[in-house]
Parts: sequence; C-alpha cells; structure tokens
Amino acid sequence: MVTPGAADGAQPAGWAPSATPDSQSSPESAAAPLLRLRGIGKNFGPVHALTDIDLDIPVGQVTALVGDNGAGKSTLIKTIAGIWEPSHGEILWNGRRVHLHNPKDATDLGIATVYQDLALCDNLDIVQNMMLGHEVRRYGLLDEVSMELTAKQTLADLRVTTVRSIRQPVGSLSGGQRQSVAVAKAVMLDAKLVIMDEPTAALGVSQTELVLDLIGRLKDRGHAVIVISHNLTEVFQVADRIAVLYLGGLAATGPASDFDTQSVVELMTTGASARVGGTSSNTGQPAPSRGRGGGEG
Repeated sequence: MVTPGAADGAQPAGWAPSATPDSQSSPESAAAPLLRLRGIGKNFGPVHALTDIDLDIPVGQVTALVGDNGAGKSTLIKTIAGIWEPSHGEILWNGRRVHLHNPKDATDLGIATVYQDLALCDNLDIVQNMMLGHEVRRYGLLDEVSMELTAKQTLADLRVTTVRSIRQPVGSLSGGQRQSVAVAKAVMLDAKLVIMDEPTAALGVSQTELVLDLIGRLKDRGHAVIVISHNLTEVFQVADRIAVLYLGGLAATGPASDFDTQSVVELMTTGASARVGGTSSNTGQPAPSRGRGGGEG
C-alpha cells in the first residue's frame, strides 16, 4: 500500500549531533528496515530544502528515489551520506538512532554513495582506484599482490567480466565499466547500503544493461540499494519500492507494483495522484511547499 507523504506539522526539537548511536534509543524489532528516516528536514537559511521526510529503506531491496529537478533528491542523499546534517528529524540504522556529522560516519556504518561523477581517478588503474585510501601494507610497503587479489575477487563476486585487465587505467574504461568499478569499491568496503545517483546517465544501451544487472546482483547479495533516476522505464525494471519527492516533501512511497508511469509523473509534477493505491491511500494533497532557489535535484 502506498503511503502519502507526511503533512507539514510540528518539527521535532533541536538536533543534537553525536557520532555514535544514541544509547537511550531502544532497538526496534528484527524486522526493522536497515535505514529509517523520521521527520527529516533540511533548511538553508529561509529555504526548506527537505520537509518532514519519513522513509524506510529495507535490506535486500532496491528503492528508487524519483522527483523533478529541485525536488530535493540530492539534498536527501547527501543527508544520508553524512555530507549535510539534517536540521531536524532522526536517522535510525538497524533500529538505533544515529547522528552523521560527516561522510566518514556514514561510511563507518556501511553507507556508500556512488555519485554521478563516480569520483574515480582516470590516471590510476582499477586496483589502485578500488583500494584508494584503504591500501594494504606489509612491512611498511604496499602489498600489491594482496590488493590485486582482493580487487579481482570483488569484481568476480559481482560478475564484472568485461574488463580486459584490472591493471588497466580507469580512463580507458567505458561508462558502464567505470560504474562497475565504483560499485565494486563500495562493496569491497563492506557497504550495507549502496546509494547510486543517476547510474545510467549518458550510457549506451549495452552499458545501461550492464549497470542494471549490477544493481540486481547487489540486491541478490543482500545489500539495500537506493537508486536516483529520471528514467522511469529503468526505475520499474529494477525497483522493488518507489519514493516520490515533490518540492522537498515525500509525495508517496510504496511497492513499485502500486505505481505506474502515469501516477509517478503526476506525483512528480503535482505532488498527488488519484491513480496510486486508490483514493483511500492518497490524500490528493500536495507535499508541503518550500522556498525556491536553494534546493537541489
């Protein structure tokens, strides 16, 4: 059943960041989602980029995050990734409240973000890119053999077989291969949640299929995956759940089977759709409006 976005209401009391889980939060049941956002908001001065976001990210499923430009998608994933601290609300990881001050806090939890620019070094080879910042040393020297075996095994586990050599420069790879390397790096670092920002943008048909297959393999391996995409055909191809943002609010979220292309477009452009889950599950009211000019995509 599709859940409409929360109405604009009272905001939680002030946000008190802490790098460690809140010891006073009682863990929820084992069925709790891997990541749970409750009342998340982000303000930039007078601009409300996010307003009262309630979102669950289950383990072993692909959640597609969709919305028009300026809907708040980038702001939301940067909040989850620890780049920006939320202005209010709470983040729960495996049922425990956590506060993310910076990207390292998110990485330590097991959250990895593969941005659209991939953050790879073209002049380094595949092994060097995958191990960058996490090099293995032995007797004070780089253990090249160990790092190469680790990188090779990770790529094999993900069934990435299209690269000629793991010692070829990343700059020589195709778009789909580069995306595979970036995802493999996240998996190698034991990421439990992989966030992918427009993973198929500017890719050809064959390279797009490579990336979509990779997303499916991540799900099969038990990872939670968040995919941001404007391509609704691809969204319905890989997503188990869909969350639609509209002007910084969550317009609706639920199983992908509860949506169709027209209802998602209506939610993206108006914040409401009578086609989603029937009239009883969607209030027909748009998400709370926000100030213009400060939000991201």
